[in-house]
Amino acid sequence: MPIAKRTFGHGAIEGVAGPETANNSSSTAGFIPLLTLGIPINSTVALLMAALLILGVQPGPLLITKNPDIFWGVIMSMFVANVILVILNLPLIGLWVQVLKVPYYLLFPIVLLFCTVGAYSLNNSMTDVYMMMLFGVLGYLFTKARFPIHPLVLAMVIGPILETSFRQALSISNGDFGLFFSSPIAATLFAFIALVPAAALLKPVRRALDVALNKNA
Repeated sequence: MPIAKRTFGHGAIEGVAGPETANNSSSTAGFIPLLTLGIPINSTVALLMAALLILGVQPGPLLITKNPDIFWGVIMSMFVANVILVILNLPLIGLWVQVLKVPYYLLFPIVLLFCTVGAYSLNNSMTDVYMMMLFGVLGYLFTKARFPIHPLVLAMVIGPILETSFRQALSISNGDFGLFFSSPIAATLFAFIALVPAAALLKPVRRALDVALNKNA
């Protein structure tokens, strides 16, 4: 019997270490396209990008030259954070396990309290609190309807930047849309972008064909 089947369900540490290692690696790797190209790959990195933009820092190729303190500070913080995590996790692992056992009906009001205080303290306005509640309800409804939240967060952060760059490009080309396809790299990227919705539209067709072939077989 394979090792995976023998140890499955018996508390094998490899089953915990593998997914956690992949999760930590993907979280750290998300900073690479953010800091070098200014492109967030998920909603968490998109929020970090929004925070940098609020502070007047533009992530991208010029970040290293314009804001080297922030760039190298982020990289150094990753090394320091890993050391601190090792120091805290090893002796306090029992405490973190107990935190996970806190009932949801106690944890939810505490989280809601911190969110409300943070939203109000931003501008000392109840309007921000009402907006937070509105988007919280929308997020809950989206989750129940199985709508992904990550594209919405990415659109809110990248949307204004995309609109500004789009207007600038059309202004440079005097309204000529051919500018977007003049570069081989840009044309290739647009082709890949066009394949994404095409693949989604063809998926039901593929399923129907598979069902038909299986019936005939």
